[in-house]
Amino acid sequence: MEIISLAILGILIVISPGADFVLVLKNSINQGRKSGIWTAIGISLAICVHIGYSMLGISYLISQNEWLFNIVRYAGSAYLIYLGLKGIFSAKASFETIEDRQKDFKASQYLAQGFLCNVLNPKTMLFFLSIFSQVISPDSSDHHQAIIYGLYMVILHGVWFSLVAMLFTSNALQTHFQKMKKRLNQACGLGLLTFGALLAIKS
Repeated sequence: MEIISLAILGILIVISPGADFVLVLKNSINQGRKSGIWTAIGISLAICVHIGYSMLGISYLISQNEWLFNIVRYAGSAYLIYLGLKGIFSAKASFETIEDRQKDFKASQYLAQGFLCNVLNPKTMLFFLSIFSQVISPDSSDHHQAIIYGLYMVILHGVWFSLVAMLFTSNALQTHFQKMKKRLNQACGLGLLTFGALLAIKS
């Protein structure tokens, strides 16, 4: 029953709207499906980092050290605000052609954006801390279960956000987005800006 509960909890956490979702959406509708998928891969790699330091107990040390926690929090906040402002002020009224997108495409750029957006999010750090320190007991027999759950979360993030990228780059939705490209970009930018601001002011 515990396994099922953890699986359901993971799904609810992943699909809940947040900065990761907004970033994948923004990159997908602006730079195409590959950009969104590479952003999703970056998010999944960040989850590997969260799992690694949670199992090593480092996330607990960070959460108990106020100045270290604040460094992570403000760094994450600043990055989200940067992405939000960039999205707002660089919003264009029309989509670039597929050829233009492919010509300027840099996988590493979107991989890094997804990675930094997630790895600098202290809420994600605290989520994995709570899972690995409370739900999963520290007994040696449970380390195998922790690794399996970690891999499950990595795959879940990658699959979900890749599906988001594929959905919002479908031909049907792209036709509708053509008519409201600038406002949609501004809304995504405002969303990232809001997440960043809330992260900075929330104690």
